[in-house]
Amino acid sequence: MDNESRSVQLNGNKVRGQTGGNSRRQNSPGVGGGAGPTKAASRRQRWDVRPSEMANNTLNPIRAIVDGMELTPNPDKPMISLSIGDPTVFGNLPTDNAVLQALKDAIDSQQYNGYAPSVGELNSQTDDVILASGCSQAIDLAISVLCNPGDNILVPCPGFSLYKTLAVSMGIEVKLYNLLPEKSWEVDLQQMESLIDERTSCMIVTNPSNPCGSVFSEEHLRKILQVASRRCVPVLADEIYSDMVFPGCSCPSMASLSTDVPVLSCSGLAKRWLVPGWRMGWILIHDRNDVFGSKIRQGLLKLSQRILGACTVVQGALESILNNTPQGFYDSTVGFLKTNSEICFNELNAVPGLNPVMPSGAMYLMVGIDMDHFPGFKDDVDFTQQLVTEQSVFCLPASAFEYPNFFRIVVTVPEEMMVEACGRIRDFCRRHHRPRSRNGNDLDQ
Repeated sequence: MDNESRSVQLNGNKVRGQTGGNSRRQNSPGVGGGAGPTKAASRRQRWDVRPSEMANNTLNPIRAIVDGMELTPNPDKPMISLSIGDPTVFGNLPTDNAVLQALKDAIDSQQYNGYAPSVGELNSQTDDVILASGCSQAIDLAISVLCNPGDNILVPCPGFSLYKTLAVSMGIEVKLYNLLPEKSWEVDLQQMESLIDERTSCMIVTNPSNPCGSVFSEEHLRKILQVASRRCVPVLADEIYSDMVFPGCSCPSMASLSTDVPVLSCSGLAKRWLVPGWRMGWILIHDRNDVFGSKIRQGLLKLSQRILGACTVVQGALESILNNTPQGFYDSTVGFLKTNSEICFNELNAVPGLNPVMPSGAMYLMVGIDMDHFPGFKDDVDFTQQLVTEQSVFCLPASAFEYPNFFRIVVTVPEEMMVEACGRIRDFCRRHHRPRSRNGNDLDQ
């Protein structure tokens, strides 16, 4: 082979390259020892690498609050954490064997080791389904396809903190519409509609609710859709808990009730099937009047290509999981959550100064704190921090959901642990509670 040049094979392609005595690159002005630096070379004389605006604008409100708390448990009492929305933490809520078998079969088949279409295998049958890496990514895709920097979105308050984390990082304004605890967390419809303007690109509706555990009635959902219809605002429906509804309640999907409002419905395997770590979510596109047209679908396809889709092994198991998981598994999970919710509500409803709101689904219960009766604490963050210090019970302060003077309890812990935690909360409140004086103005000390 000639010493002046040789051919090499790169992935089957022949590439010519210079080697030997003439392989050294000749210096040119601005490179090496040439005539001196050009403008391009002189622009930067030192390293100056900075995070992007998106990175700087990304903030998780929960982490921002919790990381600032001084959480030192009482060494004489084992820690009970009622703060984490992961049903697998305590090991008392395993997924069903049929779910595990579906995944094992997918692995053993050796058919799902490669890439799948970025929108998922199901999209080969319909363009109204987008698979995603968990419901969180589904929400990310939905916001990204509907909104531009400078737009605004309507978000429930209290509500899941991820909505704000995603929106603000994209330069999207978040407008909070109020949920009313005295009405089992229904939407303040008049206040919601007052927030809408020309830059409102979608409203997010979470049903059942995280952090409230509330479930909107069909009548109330129709009223929300009427607002969206009047103002021509599409709906992003976060329905990850839609099948985790207590007996006696129903939870119709928003899309099933809409006659004209286009809906992007986001859900996944995480909560109903108790496998949040499997990271399988989806978007269902509902658009009766073709308001979205082809462009929103194309936009979702393009956005899904940023990470090349959800886990293919779980995709391979998905059909079996959806079709073969026994109803008894779902019923058992929901029954457990209902029982724990009732225990928690009944125990704390008898505690002076606390005002729990009974949930109707999901995995959460919100508790109001009458701060006037607890003058030793300045807010819900201070209250829950001291609860850890004295009783080794951690509940998430609702300031993390932009709803101060409440705290959220996750009801997935074992029943005996729930009873123990409620007893400790009761003891803590009895120690710090100050009743009103007879004239109703000052507190007895």
